[in-house]
Amino acid sequence: MEPIREIGRVTLILGVVLVGIGTLLYFGGKLPFRLGRLPGDIYVQGRHGSFYFPIVTCILLSVALSLIFWVIGHFRR
Repeated sequence: MEPIREIGRVTLILGVVLVGIGTLLYFGGKLPFRLGRLPGDIYVQGRHGSFYFPIVTCILLSVALSLIFWVIGHFRR
């Protein structure tokens, strides 16, 4: 495949990903859920401190990034 054509394809995919991220950030405050405060995230508050671990948020982001990288890898073949 021609190098220019491959660069164009990668640039197009990167542009779509950036538009998606920008849309999520722009409309993020209006979504019915907040990343980092999803049901299932662990939050324990004691008298002298607190502990927060966003387990569901981590799983959701892992699945989303895995899907994005799989699609990019599929089109690079």
